[in-house]
Amino acid sequence: MNSPWEIETTMRKQAGSKRRKPSDGAHPQAPTIPRPPDRSTASLRKLTHVDDHGRARMVDVSDKPATVRQAVARGEVRMTPQTLGKIKANAIAKGDVLAVARVAGVMAAKRTDELIPLAHPLSLTGIDVTFSLKEETNTVEITAVVGTVAPTGVEMEALAAVSASALTIYDMCKAVDRGMTIERIRLVSKIGGLGGDYRRAGEL
Repeated sequence: MNSPWEIETTMRKQAGSKRRKPSDGAHPQAPTIPRPPDRSTASLRKLTHVDDHGRARMVDVSDKPATVRQAVARGEVRMTPQTLGKIKANAIAKGDVLAVARVAGVMAAKRTDELIPLAHPLSLTGIDVTFSLKEETNTVEITAVVGTVAPTGVEMEALAAVSASALTIYDMCKAVDRGMTIERIRLVSKIGGLGGDYRRAGEL
């Protein structure tokens, strides 16, 4: 049986053998420090809503052709089962929740340029706002489809329609359910434009 002194000596030798010394003339490499993302003006030029000086601007689309554009957006309002039942039965004191919310969505889509500072005023060719009552999740699902023939897209118009409809549902029902939440407002798809078509994975 080795003495404590022998054990300690053996451990020191093993530790020393694991340390590798650099070869003659070689120097150990310094650890690589990751560079922070480039936030210079040059990198901002990739954003079309930013000019050469990094200032916000409305994009000039005068040289772009007018083409058929469409965007679909979606969102949900989550509530108690009782509130969903009252909406379904048209038993909310303020009136027909979905009818008022539909009008709000259409109005918001038409006036998106007044809500979003750098959005272009567009002549819309169609706005369709629909609702689906999901009893399994206690949500009202809102879908907005917006179309135009223009040099720029209508993604913001579709998103504005869903947002206004969701806020209107909350306003109409808040007397019976202040705990409602507005969730998952997102772009589902868009058609047209130089950027090509887009469809969110997993969405119909």
